[in-house]
Amino acid sequence: MPKSLDVYLQSDLVGHLSQDTGGQMHFQYVESWLGGSGAAPLSQSLPLRKERFSQKECRGYFGGILPEASNREIVARNLGISARNDFAMLKEIGGECAGAVTFVPTGDRLPENRNSHRTLSSSELAVVLRELRKRPLLAGQEGIRQSLAGAQDKVPVYLSGDEISLPLYGAPSTHVLKPAVERFEGVVQNESLCMRLAAAIGLPTAKVEARSVEGMDYLLVERYDRVYRKDSIHEPVLERLHQEDFCQALGIVSEMKYQKEGGPSLKQCFALLRKVSSAPIIDFAHLIDAVIFNHLVGNNDAHGKNFSLLYCGLGTDDPHVGFAPLYDILSTVYYPELSRTMAMKLGGEYSSAKVWPHNFEQLAEDAGLEKSLVKGRVAEMVKEIRTVLPQIPSDEITSSIATRILERCELIQGRFER
Repeated sequence: MPKSLDVYLQSDLVGHLSQDTGGQMHFQYVESWLGGSGAAPLSQSLPLRKERFSQKECRGYFGGILPEASNREIVARNLGISARNDFAMLKEIGGECAGAVTFVPTGDRLPENRNSHRTLSSSELAVVLRELRKRPLLAGQEGIRQSLAGAQDKVPVYLSGDEISLPLYGAPSTHVLKPAVERFEGVVQNESLCMRLAAAIGLPTAKVEARSVEGMDYLLVERYDRVYRKDSIHEPVLERLHQEDFCQALGIVSEMKYQKEGGPSLKQCFALLRKVSSAPIIDFAHLIDAVIFNHLVGNNDAHGKNFSLLYCGLGTDDPHVGFAPLYDILSTVYYPELSRTMAMKLGGEYSSAKVWPHNFEQLAEDAGLEKSLVKGRVAEMVKEIRTVLPQIPSDEITSSIATRILERCELIQGRFER
């Protein structure tokens, strides 16, 4: 007998995700959603239609909600399911996900308890940080049913003042907590520095805060897909905004997120924005800035799942689709053991060390922008970084990372002055 999950956007039923007796996954919109005045696709890769989508058509989006690599394997073992069974995993952990999507077994009610949280003391938070290494996303703990894409340890949390809580029974989170990675010294400080630097020079960026407990560092990243809606009568309500990463929007499965393996190219990323953005001129500028910034700080791991679309006003007469704030930026070149090959070609070049001005000219051509504009923006951003970076408070680790970034900017500036 086929298995089925109800798929909700916020509180609206949009379709059914099913798995047949052969293990194949399918998705189909419900007629009530298709016929509604505010109907919108769940993903750019899943346009509104009556016919159901095959596994090949829908796995890029639905599989892209789930954890990756070893974390996916550990979650599957902890839950007693197959790591390759997207449907089973969404059934188990598809409650609080990226964007506004929620999965509920067909026939069950959508959870209404939006204010259920378990506040963590400092010692309990330390236990959670240690627990994440062997229980990613805390999957299997009572009341916790949440998923985030990616291979790094992380967990959605709710922040009220300085108190950190775990959302329970379908309650939305406000932040993503990312613990330090033992293999990479100072990774929390690295990401914090790069994200704060991006924000300081005016790039739309998720807010971050580096903290520590019992000698363990962690990063708190404020979720841009969660907002408080004010009400003149009631207390502000935390709501989910829908989002999807570029791989999901293009129907590309997570295991192929790198361009060399079939993932999106920057040319495809710009084409996607040209097709769906409500303000393409603004979003083109933001994406160009993101590409340039990643190159200047030495982030070679900027793949298709590190760029997203953010949807506002779904279900209204004035929906808006835009390029989401930046996230997951760190200087990977700071770690000599990490690859110098970029996740996406920059102007036809994969090697970060071999990028020259003519590659930015090719990038401009791929994006349909003026070559002089893009090259001028590189020089302008180098100047901004060299001015702003020394003003950001730092410790010994961040100072070392900042020095590496400044050296890199000087090298790149020299190439543009030849």
